[in-house]
Amino acid sequence: MVTVHDVAARSGVSIATVSRTLRVPHRVSGDTRDRVLAAIEELGYRPNRAAASLRRGRTGVIAFVVPDIENPYFASLTKGAQAASRARGYGLVVVDTTESAEVESEEIRALRSQIDGIILVSSRLPDEQLLEVAEGAVSVLINRDLGDRSPATPSVAIDEAAASDAAVAHLAELGHRRLAYVGGPAHSWSQERRARGVRDAVAARPGLTLAELADVVPTAAGGRAVADAVLGGGVTAVLAYNDLVALGLLAEWGERGVRVPEDISLVGFDNTFVAELSSPLLTSVGTDLRDAGEAAVELLLQRVEATDSDAPAAYRTLRPELVVRASTAPVRTAD
Repeated sequence: MVTVHDVAARSGVSIATVSRTLRVPHRVSGDTRDRVLAAIEELGYRPNRAAASLRRGRTGVIAFVVPDIENPYFASLTKGAQAASRARGYGLVVVDTTESAEVESEEIRALRSQIDGIILVSSRLPDEQLLEVAEGAVSVLINRDLGDRSPATPSVAIDEAAASDAAVAHLAELGHRRLAYVGGPAHSWSQERRARGVRDAVAARPGLTLAELADVVPTAAGGRAVADAVLGGGVTAVLAYNDLVALGLLAEWGERGVRVPEDISLVGFDNTFVAELSSPLLTSVGTDLRDAGEAAVELLLQRVEATDSDAPAAYRTLRPELVVRASTAPVRTAD
């Protein structure tokens, strides 16, 4: 069986350094951390979770709560969180709340005594309930922020303003002037910021107009349901709340003979793996979601293991990247 001694020998560091790399990676130099992690991967080392938990007086388990595990956005976040938890010797319990605040609340109550901390992804809980959770358990939020009400609660989020601006700028450069934004659920924290970002980006560019369709179910079926409504008013380009909504629009338009991008350009948000499965491939803006999952685990374990006094900032804002694919093209000139 591979032991921590083997990892230390392979990477040329002490056992204490290996332990520090697993527990508090931000306190280890980048070169050393890379050598240790490479040795762990090569040797297939897995920390003895049960023994470590007994020594720490903790369960060795953290929870990762998502609204819909079938959504590729949350699946990618989970992938990153799982890898980071495993590398640190923690188990990860993934909970799917089926987009229900009531289910989310019940699951959190049931889990609280069995875990060391909890990561809430795009929580559907109202602020008051979310604040209660954050005050009662070591917590990290993804795509939520309690601000001054709970400044000690870490959060991880994409820069929605930058993402929206990149998407609008791309369409404007292609000559599009009449845009539409197909928004997500009205109660969504991301939707509020994404919609505001799109409005601000359009307002900053004279000559652009924006039509908005609000409160769309954030699935492919939701996109299909509003495909006809989006096409009015001479709109030549559409920004969809997420990639799934964009794929629903794309599928419905295809069945109705509306060509993308010849007749209308389409941009998704989140840049999940499904953006490369459509025909045409979907232009989308987002960040590496696995990095977001890993960052949330790192922030959580810094607090679980009481190392927050020298931890990095509690708020991680991830910069987005626009990936241009085949679903956008210059606006078609009148025949």
